[in-house]
Amino acid sequence: MTDALVRFCALLAAALFTGGALYISIVEHPARMRAGIPIAAAEFREMYRLAAPWQAGSAALALLAGVLAVWRGADQAWAWGGLTVGVVIPFTLFVMMPVNKRLLDPAPLAEREARVLLTQWGRLHWIRSGLGALGLGLLLWTAAR
Repeated sequence: MTDALVRFCALLAAALFTGGALYISIVEHPARMRAGIPIAAAEFREMYRLAAPWQAGSAALALLAGVLAVWRGADQAWAWGGLTVGVVIPFTLFVMMPVNKRLLDPAPLAEREARVLLTQWGRLHWIRSGLGALGLGLLLWTAAR
């Protein structure tokens, strides 16, 4: 794998993660919430099962490609950009997962609890979106230098 291809993979993975995360934060989650809480809770379960694998995969690829680029001699900013995107993985596992698990539980949620959880999830997801955008911005800045 060439150095340019490794850096391209870091950029592409960061862009895919960030684009998806921003779409969810700006468009999908607000629309879900406007549809009503029972519908939002049901739709969340389906969305999560579809989005989680590619969101995690693209964040992991951005992290690995950024670190690999540095290992192959690129500027350390490539690793920092990849790490900034990749930090969403532990953030999701340790901060968001309790909310995710409750929302994904097949047992019915009271509407009030579902509203609180979905609102909390939306706020936490903005952090993921921001980390992705910051990491992508750092990678783009590094590539342009």
